[in-house]
Amino acid sequence: MKKYIIVLLVLLSILGFSQEKDFSRIPQIQTKATYTTEVAPDKIVLSILLKESNTRGKVSVEELEKRLEMVLQSNDIDIQSQLRLVTLSSNFRSFFLKKTDVYKSKSYELELKDLKLVGKILRDLESQKISNVDLSKTEYTKLEELKIELKSKAVLKAKKQAEEMAKALNQSIGKAIFISDVESNINAYQRGVNGLNVRRYSAARMAAAYEVNRAEAELEVEFDKIKVAATVTVHFRLE
Repeated sequence: MKKYIIVLLVLLSILGFSQEKDFSRIPQIQTKATYTTEVAPDKIVLSILLKESNTRGKVSVEELEKRLEMVLQSNDIDIQSQLRLVTLSSNFRSFFLKKTDVYKSKSYELELKDLKLVGKILRDLESQKISNVDLSKTEYTKLEELKIELKSKAVLKAKKQAEEMAKALNQSIGKAIFISDVESNINAYQRGVNGLNVRRYSAARMAAAYEVNRAEAELEVEFDKIKVAATVTVHFRLE
């Protein structure tokens, strides 16, 4: 019985190999296509640093936190879900070494989904003497759905390329016999995420721009778009 099983497995292996070999002998056109698009980010993360040393201890971290909370509430920000404490520190250790004043600091991350709200919040924070604000990262939350859509469009592009190549030979293409999802590249202009880059805007810079354009109702902040590309390889039967 064992001998029959071994012989059957060997026959199946040979059959599979021969089929694969026959596949490679099929007249075919191999083409590679890339489809690219750009989308605006729909998620912004701001890094906010509260430092007593900026005011030489005249304003405590606790007071700065109250000011931060006031600004966020006035802009209808859900503090519980959109604001996150990152670090809490002080120069207490260096106090004994240099006999300097002890200053505390706190770092927060603020998540925003309304791009138009970013400029207003930056301006409001600056008015409360909170100027250590940077753009931490930008994201597009529907990225996975977008990549699937781009792959479909890349396949259609590959088919058109194959048709044009076959046409030059007075031939036509048949059904696809092989499709490979080669890669999906994301150039998201982010900082601190996969080594990508991001524009940085300080609250002071935004406030200065607002003073120059005081007549404008709102301060608009422009963000770099996220570039997404999907690449596929398709083999078509050549007829």
